[in-house]
Amino acid sequence: MAASTMPLPATARAQPPVGAAGLAALSRPARIASWLAAGWIAWEFGHYEQYKLTGNEGSVYLFGILSDWLGTPGGEKPFRLFVAIQEIIAAVLVLLPWTRVPGAVLSFATMAGAIFFHVVSPLGIDPYGDGGVLFREAVITLGAAALILVLHRREIPGWLSMPGRLLRRM
Repeated sequence: MAASTMPLPATARAQPPVGAAGLAALSRPARIASWLAAGWIAWEFGHYEQYKLTGNEGSVYLFGILSDWLGTPGGEKPFRLFVAIQEIIAAVLVLLPWTRVPGAVLSFATMAGAIFFHVVSPLGIDPYGDGGVLFREAVITLGAAALILVLHRREIPGWLSMPGRLLRRM
């Protein structure tokens, strides 16, 4: 076999761009869309943290219904604070170019869980009687996270292989 057609060893293969390098590899419209989606997610999560973290009556009501439905009466506060912390972490990660993909994954998972609980629990799609604003915003945020994952799809293999690369260095 000629040297030019020999496959590269696994260690010599180029790794997919990850983080800021992945953002730089996008076209200008894709970079703008990525920033807009990340901004929406961070704003949306940040806006609702004031209710979750302060024990707002509406937030306590919502998580109380979920807690009772899950068979953990009285577990509203830990459940509410866990979701709040998870959303804060996702908001920070998604805003930083070098952690946008993990932030989008966490955002997607959080919103998928929220949509699931709105659909299958007694909470319903319109728990506050406002036409389902909370549910609609969860769907938009899920879409924004999905958009980021589609735009940064070439980075995903690099993120998935990262634990193995770190272990090999030890």
